[in-house]
Amino acid sequence: MALEIERRFLVHGDDWRQAIGWQARLQQGYLVSGAEGVTLRVRTASQAAGEPQAWLTVKTPGSADGLVRQEFEYAIPQADAEDLLELAPHRLSKWRYGLGWPGGDWVLDVFEGANGPLVVAEVELDDPQQPLEIPACCVLELTGHTCLSNAALAQQPLQSWPEPQRLALLRGAPDWMVA
Repeated sequence: MALEIERRFLVHGDDWRQAIGWQARLQQGYLVSGAEGVTLRVRTASQAAGEPQAWLTVKTPGSADGLVRQEFEYAIPQADAEDLLELAPHRLSKWRYGLGWPGGDWVLDVFEGANGPLVVAEVELDDPQQPLEIPACCVLELTGHTCLSNAALAQQPLQSWPEPQRLALLRGAPDWMVA
């Protein structure tokens, strides 16, 4: 069983740029995205150096706090991924940056299109209780907010949210869900 232990944070500013180790443009399509939390995703990644890569990923519902869930990921041929992306009813694109922050495997996503200007940092941990130093630019924890999962954002992009709720989230207001 492959466990994903991940915390997510809203990011403000661009101080994170000094920690970039690599970058890639990701295209994601959701072939299945059920209300119960099961997703089947196809993803392609293009980097400046190197061949494009592609994966098929199954994610299952997780713990009540959204911190731990099962994830199964398989490399697939690029041509298959492109065909599957065309079939996916819900898609999104983003730039992903690998960051050299301590405490875990950090990445940062800068969403494009209808999910811009959302910027989210994620850290994969070895243990749910692992202590973590959260960088100052991570202004609000998003872990467990399913409306901000990539699958949810592909179905209901940020720009389709009611303006008060969208602006409250982007400001990092702790009560953004109530707006």
